[in-house]
Amino acid sequence: MHITMVKKRMRDGSDCRKCGEVTEHLRQRGFWDRIDAVVWAQEDDPTSPGVVLGERLGVETAPFFVVRDDDGETVYTSVLRLIQDRFDQADASTVEEALDVDPDDIGGI
Repeated sequence: MHITMVKKRMRDGSDCRKCGEVTEHLRQRGFWDRIDAVVWAQEDDPTSPGVVLGERLGVETAPFFVVRDDDGETVYTSVLRLIQDRFDQADASTVEEALDVDPDDIGGI
């Protein structure tokens, strides 16, 4: 299994807020080392690898994850769903699920 995380990089060079939160969540839960690659969707560059990948997969928001395994490619737009499905973790708590919903997800990648 190979997991790619697509993160959005803002014009000023920083990670988008949600990308930073998701990265920190993975680190705190001990899963960051399970991410094999990070691909960047540059805010002001529609040809950046993350934007191109998002367009190919029909994903308009970051972060998202692409998991490749013997069954093909699976896209996850939720870090909690990724953890549940791929890291053999019990269901997320209601609080974690609520935190996974981002009211500021406007404007896409």
